[in-house]
Amino acid sequence: MSARAPVRIEDRHQFDCLIDARSPAEFALDHVPGAINLPVLDDAERHIVGTIYKQQGAFEARRVGGAMVAANLARHLREHLADKPANWKPLVYCWRGGMRSGSMVNWFRLVGWDAQQLPGGYKRWRHHVLAVLEAQCPQLPLRVVCGATGSAKTRVLHALAARGAQVIDLEGLACHKGSLLGALPGVPQPSQKAFETRLAEQIEQLDLSRPVYVEAESRKIGRIALPTPLLERLRASPCIELDVPFDARLAFLLRDYAYLGDDADALVRKLEPLRPLLGAETIERWQGWAQTRQLAPLFEELARLHYDPQYARSQATHFHRWAERQTVPGASLDEAGIDALAAALLARDAVDQPETPHAHVG
Repeated sequence: MSARAPVRIEDRHQFDCLIDARSPAEFALDHVPGAINLPVLDDAERHIVGTIYKQQGAFEARRVGGAMVAANLARHLREHLADKPANWKPLVYCWRGGMRSGSMVNWFRLVGWDAQQLPGGYKRWRHHVLAVLEAQCPQLPLRVVCGATGSAKTRVLHALAARGAQVIDLEGLACHKGSLLGALPGVPQPSQKAFETRLAEQIEQLDLSRPVYVEAESRKIGRIALPTPLLERLRASPCIELDVPFDARLAFLLRDYAYLGDDADALVRKLEPLRPLLGAETIERWQGWAQTRQLAPLFEELARLHYDPQYARSQATHFHRWAERQTVPGASLDEAGIDALAAALLARDAVDQPETPHAHVG
């Protein structure tokens, strides 16, 4: 394919463009960060070629597929790539670095571009992601931000980041708030593989000589499972607990989850799984409040009867260093109060959690 040495994963940033030649469905499931999708076969065409391969053999599949590939490459050259200069240098990959990316690279080189192929394709990228998580998660100098429901832990993480601290926002990466009611309206969660790609990309940019703040999470955030190396590190790391009065937490919940009142029927359905835990009478009362959009009494009882007791039970079980946690008190959870919590957390952590030098990862 090229007289050059094979391209490494780490070399991908040296190219002008990273092109994923797989189908749109494959690309949507997960892809190398920064890649654009220029499929040589779309989803329907890939299915047709696969069926022909099974029923009529490789030659007929290549003959039919070759015509589709040629048509798609011609379209890309006319449309997406019409303005690329002679010195444009793209890196192309497909599933395993085979015929799809190879066809594209051959065409590009005939045009005159210095196109290169990523050996091993997306499959190699996937191995890279898993290797990063396996190797780097056990080294992360995590500070686990804990606090009862409504303590604005995610917002405090954002305030920490604004102050220059290193943060991993797991709920942001997972597009979910992590609780029973945590699904974001109109925002689907990524695939498990896409979540892990996002996480690995962020971890690779961290400086392990400095603390990394992360929110306390259970094994799953919505339908996304935390990688085992990260979960184990999370549970073994020092904890910092936000101690905020109940009334301030309730006021924050009513602001942060106000959108739940927009779809009463959906909220009713989300409460149903709690029936075996809390009984029919309680859940039916809550569902009645949901139907009439009375979020204040609903959230108050949800916190007092379900989330707060669950929090009290689970922390010591899941976090091995819970008994030695540091506590940061806060009076309010408006913008100023959240920033004050972040400032106090950084000050307390600097005193109580001296740093251990680590190697830089990047």
